[in-house]
Amino acid sequence: MNVLCIGGGPAGLYCALLMKKRTPGHRIVVVERNRPYDTFGWGVVFSDQTLGNLVAADEPSARAILQSFNHWDDIEVFFKGERVRSGGHGFCGIGRKRLLNILQRRCEELGVELVFETDVEDDRALAARYGADLVIAADGLNSRVRTRYAATFLPQVEARQCRFVWLGTTKRFDAFTFDFRATQHGWFQAHIYQFDGTTSTFIVETPESVWQASGLDAMTQQESIAFCERLFADRLDGHPLMSNAAHLHGSAMWIRFPRIVCEHWVHWNGDVPVVLMGDAAHTAHFSIGSGTKLALEDAIALDACIAAHAGLPAALAAYEAERAVEVVKLQSAARNSMEWFENVERYAGLDAPQFAYAMLTRSQRLSHENLRLRDRAYVAGYESWFARRAFEQAGVAAPGDLAIPPMFTPFRVRELVLKNRIVVSPMAQYSAVDGTVGDWHLLHLGARAVGGAALVMAEMTCVSADARITPWCPGLYAPEHTAAWRRIVDAVHATSDAKIGIQLGHAGAKGSTRAMWDGIDMPLDDGNWPLVAASPQQYLEGVSQVAREATAADMDRIAADFVRATLAAESAGFDWLELHCAHGYLLSSFISPLTNRRTDEHGGGLENRCRFPLRVFAAMRAAWPAHKPMSVRISAHDWVDGGITPADAVAIAKLFKEAGADVIDCSSGQVSKQEKPVYGRMFQTPFADRVRNEAGIAAMAVGSIFEADHANGIIAAGRADLCAVGRPHLANPAWTLAEAARIGYRMVAWPKQYLPGKQQLERNLERERQLAAAGAGLTPQQVAAKLLEG
Repeated sequence: MNVLCIGGGPAGLYCALLMKKRTPGHRIVVVERNRPYDTFGWGVVFSDQTLGNLVAADEPSARAILQSFNHWDDIEVFFKGERVRSGGHGFCGIGRKRLLNILQRRCEELGVELVFETDVEDDRALAARYGADLVIAADGLNSRVRTRYAATFLPQVEARQCRFVWLGTTKRFDAFTFDFRATQHGWFQAHIYQFDGTTSTFIVETPESVWQASGLDAMTQQESIAFCERLFADRLDGHPLMSNAAHLHGSAMWIRFPRIVCEHWVHWNGDVPVVLMGDAAHTAHFSIGSGTKLALEDAIALDACIAAHAGLPAALAAYEAERAVEVVKLQSAARNSMEWFENVERYAGLDAPQFAYAMLTRSQRLSHENLRLRDRAYVAGYESWFARRAFEQAGVAAPGDLAIPPMFTPFRVRELVLKNRIVVSPMAQYSAVDGTVGDWHLLHLGARAVGGAALVMAEMTCVSADARITPWCPGLYAPEHTAAWRRIVDAVHATSDAKIGIQLGHAGAKGSTRAMWDGIDMPLDDGNWPLVAASPQQYLEGVSQVAREATAADMDRIAADFVRATLAAESAGFDWLELHCAHGYLLSSFISPLTNRRTDEHGGGLENRCRFPLRVFAAMRAAWPAHKPMSVRISAHDWVDGGITPADAVAIAKLFKEAGADVIDCSSGQVSKQEKPVYGRMFQTPFADRVRNEAGIAAMAVGSIFEADHANGIIAAGRADLCAVGRPHLANPAWTLAEAARIGYRMVAWPKQYLPGKQQLERNLERERQLAAAGAGLTPQQVAAKLLEG
């Protein structure tokens, strides 16, 4: 087979040498526009895992790369004059020029033809000239091939929010160093790592607005470098900063990162396929050190797919399918990391230890327990710092041993102290009779109250009969409802140290429907009641009842209903009250522009759309005891173009904060059936993160939080103050206690009646850990040593 590779960067060279190594009879030509052994850039970073992949793919080039690497385990963060260091991260740095030189020499050893100083303007003509059976387009960020066949590849190219400049310095750093500097215009950060015996990469990054306000857009290259030298003078210790892009003018050396995503990677010119690879196909932000990693792994995958499949069509289809999955995972993590660095100002209020922890876990690929595996001493020290502060803030005497996972630290809201950070989400049971809760609710909520969570939330409870979602939803609009709820609240208080809250809501256009198991959101066959919403609405087009627009009289009545229910909740003895303003229910329908098309004072801009929900909240807050907390559940993202966005959620949170809310419960979606949510573990946590750190109000994270590791990372990083866990609590009422045992935390209190179960569970889990360690190839002595460490 004749193979033409356009682009002599890491992707093209590595793919060429792997294919030539596997099948020496191939003729493989790599065409590169630069001179031989010439490149731009400073160092690149690999993880230890990536190095393992290289060794397996081609040991000779991997050996040469390993011999040229500068290896380090530590990450060091400088913030607000403090230094935080953690270890066990396992990175290697190598000069980009050195890496390419190794790959070029290896290609030459194997017989790959390298053609330099050739700028490819017409890939089809060049393919014809070499008689190519396959064209590999590895021509980088500004790929001409990708542009030419854009109708096939369907690329999305997005210039991101920060400007950055790639510099070098002669100062050597013994850790991957992140340095954050506040200026009068905003934040700058440096990403620094050593890549050979004498030189370190020194990337300076800042948001576009800060870059312009600092005057860097008008500076020469020499002035820009001098600016950075002054800003990071104490980190450079007199060493200069250097640029290897002398051909660029001052402002041109500062670039915006292009995030590139392609829907397809293969195009056919007749019988000759053109396949994208490396930066031509995708990019991943430098803060996660993955661009070159992705390029090399593309090459490994393409070579393997061609070897494993008969014929190029099947091989390239397999390559695209396999790499698309892996790249999406890494690009998702890289996007999280990139967005974190774009928004350093958001986290400027954090103390240095928490800021550093948040930075380490920014991509959501590095979890709390993974950090513990890397550096047990660092995590133990951080947990002690976090716990000490948490007990101080809660006004509770701290225990002697502060080695407490963050999810088990206390949290104070007004005069209420929660024993830990876990909340049982409100989960509809559809088991009330005429609005009255009964034995099922007593068992359901009682079991979870003794299961270890700090706060158990009752399901959405409706403020009137016509506010119900279904005929089987609970209410607080009749004396018998209050008495029934009091029975449950008293039982929770008598048998556990958990607190219990209630969520009040009005179904709006989503009311008068069947129970979930009989057809969620489907209207009743008979017995329907009239519905109201912010504007005329039919939730399921052509299926649901049509809700009429709420009048002023309707709003007066509904506000009064909420106040009456609030007073009833206090009479029933609830500790916590939440107002439901999410998921397309009545108050949510006022907030979202998708469902509010009013032209009066309750329609139009966001503040007008929030007017009625805020009125209801203020009336409830006035009726609810001042010493008790109130939260508000919002849909922080409608997942529909033109709907509520996370930025809107911050504005909404600020409005409710001004009205007296204590916590914002950050959910999303369920406002429109046109929604296209992006699911994944902890997928709604970024909304809580923004609300907490931009609106300055405590936040509750919800959505696919199903492990202690998730909750610990969220709380420790300051992404939320509380974690609401729903479905896992349906499967296991004692989820919180079970997770404590699973992570080896034994100091959590169990009901005395259940202590034998605690001991058995802890023994079983300890045995599983021993077996896992033995399976990892450890000797019995090593297993014993690890058990003693733990």
